[in-house]
Amino acid sequence: MEGKEPIRCMALSFLLSCSQKEAVGLFKEDIVMNQVIETILQHRSIRRFEDRPLTDEQIRTIVECAQAASTSSYVQAYSIIGVKDPEKKRKLAELAGNQSYVERNGHFFVFCADFHRHELIGELEGKDVLPSLESTEKFMVALIDTALAAQNAAIAAESMGLGICYIGGLRNNLPEVCQLLNIPKRVIPLFGLAVGYPAQTPDPKPRLPFEHVYHEDEYNQDRARFLEQLQRYNETVSAYYEQRTNGRRRDTWTGQMADTLSRQVRMYMKEFVEGKGFNLR
Repeated sequence: MEGKEPIRCMALSFLLSCSQKEAVGLFKEDIVMNQVIETILQHRSIRRFEDRPLTDEQIRTIVECAQAASTSSYVQAYSIIGVKDPEKKRKLAELAGNQSYVERNGHFFVFCADFHRHELIGELEGKDVLPSLESTEKFMVALIDTALAAQNAAIAAESMGLGICYIGGLRNNLPEVCQLLNIPKRVIPLFGLAVGYPAQTPDPKPRLPFEHVYHEDEYNQDRARFLEQLQRYNETVSAYYEQRTNGRRRDTWTGQMADTLSRQVRMYMKEFVEGKGFNLR
């Protein structure tokens, strides 16, 4: 295995030194490559799209791929709202922090955790389902189901030659988003997904080292090792930004995260979630 470590190290730094297609080739010695894996490894967020709408067939295919994702106990605790109305997209872009690509894309999806239909199921079947629907466990089920469906949709879109960008900024103003999209109780819009034909080809951001993310048999709590890995990752990220901005930025990842996590944002969320009938028990 020691002989393969240089290959993995090269894979982690390929974003800075070679094309994505060349980088994918670095993995061929270890695994059998296929189009699915190549599509996943080529992911990057797209924030500028061509003025070209998706077809109804493309939209349906993306949604059906989302529905094919794994779901806890067949619960399927999510819904997807497609937004075509230009004025609604403009308003969503404003609510999300004036992100232009929320308004200008091929299609905009809003992924929602959804137990509205399950409350109706309780009424239909004459069963008291509310204690379960209001539990923390089912709240987690809805979050996980929605995220799995969204990632299936993202991969499907990218496999069709489209670009995507997740939009967490919708959570800046969820009451207004719910009003705009007529979202009922027991449904929470978690994030958006802008999809369209890419009008840019940004470099993917380097991810955390494999050995920092993957633990075998138990969680490795070696603090010195963690700090060493983070420092090496900081160097990789800093070099990435320096190259991307021609020396104008040399951000580190830990610096970014410390700044992000030291700011208190969306602190209304607990009250909002509970008001929607989630996470009450």
